[in-house]
Amino acid sequence: MKLEIKLGDITKVKADAIVNAANNSLLGGGGVDGAIHRIAGPELLAECRSLGGCETGKAKITKGYNLPADYVIHTVGPVWQGGNHQEIELLASCYVNSLTLAEEYHCKQVAFPSISTGIYHFPIEKAAEIAVSAILNYGENHPKIQLVEMICFDETTKKHFDQALKKYLNGTRQ
Repeated sequence: MKLEIKLGDITKVKADAIVNAANNSLLGGGGVDGAIHRIAGPELLAECRSLGGCETGKAKITKGYNLPADYVIHTVGPVWQGGNHQEIELLASCYVNSLTLAEEYHCKQVAFPSISTGIYHFPIEKAAEIAVSAILNYGENHPKIQLVEMICFDETTKKHFDQALKKYLNGTRQ
């Protein structure tokens, strides 16, 4: 599996699936979640209503509707509470559970936003390391997904993901 870190708008990414950093209701919100719902259209909200919400760390899938992606994988990241409330494990499981769903739906290309680093206040440096590690460790045993793109909203986020990827690759190739 190849992991690419890019600056951009996840709602414009052509992929088999994009991942939505959703809230527990799956009914839309701010940030990435709101943008995805606005562009996908009212059919996405209607399908999300039928899913019964989503637990933190888990993932659910819908069609992409008006988005350039075939599917939207909705995952609920943890709210940062200082690091002693399973935030690290829950964030890693967001990435793993999203990739597992993508694989079940035969997706070869998946795009992620930075989960939990906006209004959920997960420290970006930690979040980037967790994401990169979870994605690449998953990819070692699951070759069906060929490309994962980390779509960063701003330069600061991209810098942290680039650093996390470099650190991961240096740590595993020694």
